[in-house]
Amino acid sequence: MALHESGEDYLETIYLLSKKSPFVRSIDVANELGFSKPSVSRAMRLLREEGMITVADDGGLKLTKAGLKHAASVYERHTLITQFFAELLGVNPVTAEKDACKVEHIISEETYLRLKSFMTEQGFELPEK
Repeated sequence: MALHESGEDYLETIYLLSKKSPFVRSIDVANELGFSKPSVSRAMRLLREEGMITVADDGGLKLTKAGLKHAASVYERHTLITQFFAELLGVNPVTAEKDACKVEHIISEETYLRLKSFMTEQGFELPEK
């Protein structure tokens, strides 16, 4: 299943927030991304329908097994591409982060796997999942 860029961004945000706190709500996602609560609520409904998250009665968001796998993959791509831009190419870290956020959604699997192999050969560690 292919999520849109925004869906991947939401998954990645839930993933990162859940590493900081076991209880993540839509409002936390909205605050983190700077989006309106109605926009986030709609996105959460779509992610729930896609089987990426569950929403508890108390509003807690949890990644499903499929959601966790997808979110961890997006996070890995984001982190590795940011490292490549900033540490190997010397791009300003803020710019590297912004550019990586765009590239992570459009890079082909073949190119990403080659980049991952190259970064590993250079001694860079992959992000923790």
